[in-house]
Amino acid sequence: MEFVFFLTAAVKAGTCLLYATLGEIISEKVGHLNLGVEGMMQMGAVVGFIAGFTFGNPYIAVLCAAIAGACGALIYGFLTISLKANQVVTGLTLSIFGVGFAAFFGKNFVGKKVPEAITTFFAPIKLPVLGDIPYVGQIFFNQSVYVYFSYLLVIAIYVYLYKTKWGLNTRMVGENPVAADASGIAVDKYKYFNIALCGALCGLGGAFLSLVYISIYPVNVVSGRGWIAVALVIFAMWNPGKALLGAYFFGALDIASFWLQQYTLPVSIYFFTALPYLATVFVLIFTSMRKSSNKKEPAWLGKNYFKEDR
Repeated sequence: MEFVFFLTAAVKAGTCLLYATLGEIISEKVGHLNLGVEGMMQMGAVVGFIAGFTFGNPYIAVLCAAIAGACGALIYGFLTISLKANQVVTGLTLSIFGVGFAAFFGKNFVGKKVPEAITTFFAPIKLPVLGDIPYVGQIFFNQSVYVYFSYLLVIAIYVYLYKTKWGLNTRMVGENPVAADASGIAVDKYKYFNIALCGALCGLGGAFLSLVYISIYPVNVVSGRGWIAVALVIFAMWNPGKALLGAYFFGALDIASFWLQQYTLPVSIYFFTALPYLATVFVLIFTSMRKSSNKKEPAWLGKNYFKEDR
């Protein structure tokens, strides 16, 4: 039973990663490598917390977090789509900007607690029938509505990307924007929409940390999780379903240090704290060695599209 509680906590810990990973998958599917995930999560976390603390309304808090993340992504989008700036440099700049943004606007809220109305709203809720399934019910269906919404997002994004005309156009833009443009697809519109959606999801991932997971606003609430999400996209092979499994795996690594404190081990506790980041390095090495035709990144990933070159 103790292990079931650990897995339940792992699902909760991995939820913020899942939101951010799903967002980055959408961005990369349209051909944009957005390394600003950390910054967008920071923006969503601080704006969501400030809105929640000020208004005491969970809907307003979540909406503001999504808008903040989307605004950060649109800055990146304007620079890389309209001004043709380098995607890697712009993404890194967005990460730095987001961290500074959160530090500046969140300094007066450090140590403050989320209002009780929001804490109650996002408290774990056991789903009827599903929550009674042995083991599985406790792990997956005795969670916050924030977690349940992430389950629906995985399904919705999979359907969007692989079962709809808009998803097909999105993937075509990421694979070959020249052919997409020649086919009459509004390449820039698809890029802007998907990049903004990426930012909104990253903002929601950050808000999960400040509103649900921690509930007390700390300094640097995201703490590098955005970089793990970027690596998770590769680990998941740009597949939303695999992203869910990867997020929970890294969520388990994230809480391993707390869970293992009850045991006397001949290993420093800081080693277990570093595990998610060490695992990220090994994941990148391992996936780079596994090359196959159906598991490659979008062909135009990281490249700017110049319509004049058609």
